[in-house]
Amino acid sequence: MSTTDAPARAPALAEAQGWFSRAEAWLDARGKAAWIVAMILGFILFWPIGLAFLAYMIWSKRMFNGSCGHARNHYRAHGHAFRSSGNTAFDAYKAETLRRLEDEQHAFEEFLKRLREAKDKREFDEFLEDRARQRRAAEASSGDDSTAWA
Repeated sequence: MSTTDAPARAPALAEAQGWFSRAEAWLDARGKAAWIVAMILGFILFWPIGLAFLAYMIWSKRMFNGSCGHARNHYRAHGHAFRSSGNTAFDAYKAETLRRLEDEQHAFEEFLKRLREAKDKREFDEFLEDRARQRRAAEASSGDDSTAWA
């Protein structure tokens, strides 16, 4: 191998790393279960492949730290759940529909909050009425006892 071969190998190395990175990102996007399925399929096809998956999953801590799916959860948390379809009319329709659904969800959550508050207020009012009733009954019974002894 001469030094002139090194530049020719660089694109092949970059392409191999790109393929590996894309495969890793694809599995990460699907979560820990995808990694486990890939490992099992690796064992079924040729046991050293499954062993390599297992070693990589342990070495990269994918099995223990919950990092799989992190990018997907990050995108969902920031409102980027879907990619562009390439059709601007459809993307606008989709964005409007998602916005409307989020508004409806927010309105429903507010409704449930008001419902819980009304229920809490009703239960608290019933509690206060019950205490007042018990206090009146206790005062009435203590008043009856004092006149009975007199």
